[in-house]
Amino acid sequence: MIDGLLGVLERATALSGPLAWLVIGTFLAGAVLEWTGERERARVAAVAGWALFGVFWFSLIYHFAVVQKSIIEGIGSVVAVPLSFYVGYLLWEGRDSLFVLSRAIPIMGLVFFPVESIPILRRFLVETVTRQTEFLMGMTGHHPEVVNGAQVTTMDADPYRNTFVFFTEPGWDDGEQHKITYTILTACTGIGSMSIFAGLIAATEAPLGRKLRALAVSLPVIYVLNLVRNVFIGVTFGKQYLHVFPDLVLTLFGSENAPKVSYYVADRILAQSLSVVALVGITYLVVRELPEILDIVEDLLFLVTGSEYDLRSAMEVGAVRADGGGET
Repeated sequence: MIDGLLGVLERATALSGPLAWLVIGTFLAGAVLEWTGERERARVAAVAGWALFGVFWFSLIYHFAVVQKSIIEGIGSVVAVPLSFYVGYLLWEGRDSLFVLSRAIPIMGLVFFPVESIPILRRFLVETVTRQTEFLMGMTGHHPEVVNGAQVTTMDADPYRNTFVFFTEPGWDDGEQHKITYTILTACTGIGSMSIFAGLIAATEAPLGRKLRALAVSLPVIYVLNLVRNVFIGVTFGKQYLHVFPDLVLTLFGSENAPKVSYYVADRILAQSLSVVALVGITYLVVRELPEILDIVEDLLFLVTGSEYDLRSAMEVGAVRADGGGET
């Protein structure tokens, strides 16, 4: 039964690309209808968008949970399936505040998916991040060779200069010397997190000036922290600094590749956990510039807990005048 379910999930992965564009198009149609005053027709389109969004997340479960072996992203994709349908249900039932979140989704997609799907954009971003990661690694005293990923990895890698090559010390752990490669992919550029904040900020009803300030305090911070993350994972994996509890870690991630213990600990456990903390901190910075973002956060909390929250009072954030001139 489990094998059958995994087979369904694996086949569904092939649909993720077309589904992504279908989701964006449906949500965009809803946003246009809302902008033209066709609120009820916009509701129908947005609800359809959320239903498709749930199917989209279903198509990613296998990729995150099995291929990437990411605990956080795997659980997140599973939870996102029923949550997406629930958002659509609440919107259909009249929770109009969810129109803001519905506007945010297509903006996120229009920031992320062109980079993911257009080779020239993807290559530019990946190789730029690789060069900057290489520079920062050098500042820590580590100078691995950087090569064409398609030539040295067994994975389906793009032919970019995006792969760092390390070697373990002779006699390491199992008595063998291993070549370790760490490849910068689109997911390593921070574009995913940046697209989320860009979408949420752009979807709010607030003056352009404050939106731009919110972008200015979020996107650069995400980009820099992502570079630090790449250096941390690359060095600790390449030099095997986090080769701890190997039997437990390999069992947890269903792997027999001993050198990847450091990678699983550095990326899948430490970096992804700290990323959640960092995103909460960045959200706080954004809220100081754009309190309207709390309306979306309150909706998200309601979806998870079923309770209403007044975060503006809790965070002592006042209402902001429509002209952006300050608190009232």
